[in-house]
Amino acid sequence: VTIQHSIAATFGRVFPFEDVTETDWFHSSVRYVFESNLMTGTAEDEFNPLLATNRAMIVTILHRLEKTPNVPASSFADVLDGTWYTDAVAWAAANGIAEGFGEGLFGPELSVTREQIACFFYRYSQYSGRDVSERAPLTGFVDGDMTSEWAKEAMQWAVGSGLIRGKDGNALDPTGPATRAELATMLERFIEGNEE
Repeated sequence: VTIQHSIAATFGRVFPFEDVTETDWFHSSVRYVFESNLMTGTAEDEFNPLLATNRAMIVTILHRLEKTPNVPASSFADVLDGTWYTDAVAWAAANGIAEGFGEGLFGPELSVTREQIACFFYRYSQYSGRDVSERAPLTGFVDGDMTSEWAKEAMQWAVGSGLIRGKDGNALDPTGPATRAELATMLERFIEGNEE
């Protein structure tokens, strides 16, 4: 009797997202954040790359970058105990990375714009002791002057550090929604840029 053995070795996690193909401009970044355990899917086999990023998502990802430290619970009325983002919101609020909207609200489900993403990364960089001195003028973009006053410093840093780049037509699109694909790309740039 001959017994045959078959041994298969798998390195890394199987990439499960059927809505992210190898020809997509964001494929390598989505794979990077998935394999780094920074972003998961919106379903087992879906990444939902064109879905707008919300406030809960961004603070959860930054919290994961910090290895999910514990902090006292937040007092936001719209952040309930036991949600997937409860601890991340509390951590972000306690460390000045995210603020509420007044009246005790955080707005976890509210979509974030590209300039808001720049602010989140800027504050997180300050919190974690990274150099945030790099700046680039926004005048090189056709719509750079559309950046909100409160976001200009963070956006100049984000452009200067290479975190945010222009879109088609040399547009910065500061007030446009930041998709999950864009966030994945920014995360890869942020991490790789700080390891150089």
